[in-house]
Amino acid sequence: MEIAFEKVNYWYQAGTPFAVQALYDINLNIPAGEFTAVIGQTGSGKSTLIQHLNALLKPTEGQVVIGDRTITSETKNKHLKPLRKKVGLVFQFPENQLFEETVLKDIAFGPQNFGISVEEATRLAHETAKMVGLDDSLLERSPFDLSGGQMRRAAIAGVLALEPDVLVLDEPTAGLDPRGRNEIMGLVRQLQVERHLTIVLITHQMNDVADYADHVIVMAHGHMVKQGTPRDVFSDVDWLTAHQLELPSATAYANKLMQQGFVFDPIPLTADELADQLVPQINKKGVADNG
Repeated sequence: MEIAFEKVNYWYQAGTPFAVQALYDINLNIPAGEFTAVIGQTGSGKSTLIQHLNALLKPTEGQVVIGDRTITSETKNKHLKPLRKKVGLVFQFPENQLFEETVLKDIAFGPQNFGISVEEATRLAHETAKMVGLDDSLLERSPFDLSGGQMRRAAIAGVLALEPDVLVLDEPTAGLDPRGRNEIMGLVRQLQVERHLTIVLITHQMNDVADYADHVIVMAHGHMVKQGTPRDVFSDVDWLTAHQLELPSATAYANKLMQQGFVFDPIPLTADELADQLVPQINKKGVADNG
């Protein structure tokens, strides 16, 4: 499902003396079936942007086109429920989404809320729990007895049980250790491939952007200031520094090595790309040194 923003402006508390503009003239496309990362400093407008993807927020001006639906400030809330089944949003802190007495009931709640029978919702809950790697032994436990990583999985399973076309994740690896972060990101990639989902990811982890994203949107002060492939975005080191954005680890290391005479073309974004270009140069240097 493709998503397009067309001249979108958004004000919190619009029309009041306390109005604050959060988005300015946003024009962008999120391609169907691709993995899009949204990056930017805290307060840049990332979370406001993604809450437009399933009409939790509606544009004050302009329109958001989601598949065959057009959302404007005049769109009535009663027409939005089917859309929220198609675009699933996982918040940064999963405990904000988990509330039932057991994990199984929590995952099944969404489908039941959309009119699916208890039996079918339970079947979907078991299916999606397995899909995200939650063992059956956890399903009768309280969601608040789970580890941080397990809570993320439960929150993702609850959204997947709605069978969405688009999965939106706000900092899904925040607070997790490296192993937990790799497991969650591997799961997200697997879901994209196996279920042909459009993925939209907010993250501060530039390594995840380099490793997984097809398309990157950069936000700053409510404006979209850049979009393109990860290589487009990360190739301009000076621009990134000016916008207080980090490089992926492999790219940062390659830049340091270039100061020592190593050559990279194109600049590596991932550890594998770095190794592919670096090892031959090290081997060549070793042969030269040994004469």
